[in-house]
Amino acid sequence: MIALVGTGLLALTACGNGPAPGAQPGADLSGRTFLSTSVVENGKPRTPPSEVRLQFTTNGRLSWNAGCNSSETSVSTAGNRLVLGSEITSTAMGCLGHAAGADKWIGGVLTAKPTWKLDGDKLVVSTDSTTISLVDKQTAQPAAALDGTKWALSTIVAGQTASHPAGAEKAWLTLNGDRVTGSTGCNEFQGVVANGTGKLTFGELATTRRACTGDAAKLESLLLNGLKGDLTYKIDGSVLSLRSASGGLDFTARR
Repeated sequence: MIALVGTGLLALTACGNGPAPGAQPGADLSGRTFLSTSVVENGKPRTPPSEVRLQFTTNGRLSWNAGCNSSETSVSTAGNRLVLGSEITSTAMGCLGHAAGADKWIGGVLTAKPTWKLDGDKLVVSTDSTTISLVDKQTAQPAAALDGTKWALSTIVAGQTASHPAGAEKAWLTLNGDRVTGSTGCNEFQGVVANGTGKLTFGELATTRRACTGDAAKLESLLLNGLKGDLTYKIDGSVLSLRSASGGLDFTARR
């Protein structure tokens, strides 16, 4: 079966600590993403549902995630404090289990106007009761190379829906110059690809002739249809995202 996971709709919530005048992140934070390495709360280590991710954009905004929904607003870093804007935009996915309290917890930390201190690639964000230590994402998760990496299929995106097909872990591709090889999980394939700036153009792919049935046949069709024509690409750490006007494919570097 192919399981469908909704990406969630953006919901506008009025929370925060009022306007953030001149909301421009500090020059050392702008355009950088940080991932948590440890959290201490009331003097004791705390284990969040997932790593905390803080992303400071170049246009004066901060987005964050702690294991479930992602949120974003304007931010001021004046006086080495993070002061969020009054309008916070968040995704609206249901959070279950340990992740259920993640949004409330990280929201509480960030709306408390925490102090921040940056030392090279290490960032510390602190309130009276909580200290989050983070490291620059480029240090924690250096981007995998496009060529020569074995990219395992993880997600297929169609419109606003992301699917995680059964057996996807068996499908993969590897790019080497103007050649692409891989497997649909049932058949092997190969073909030509042109690499432009931020864009890959796939030619027709030749496959082996093994008969595929059920989920394997569905997965093969989705993958091969996704690897056609012009696709934009982006590498974020160990994730390769390919996108067209109608959807796309996400792959994870298999080390």
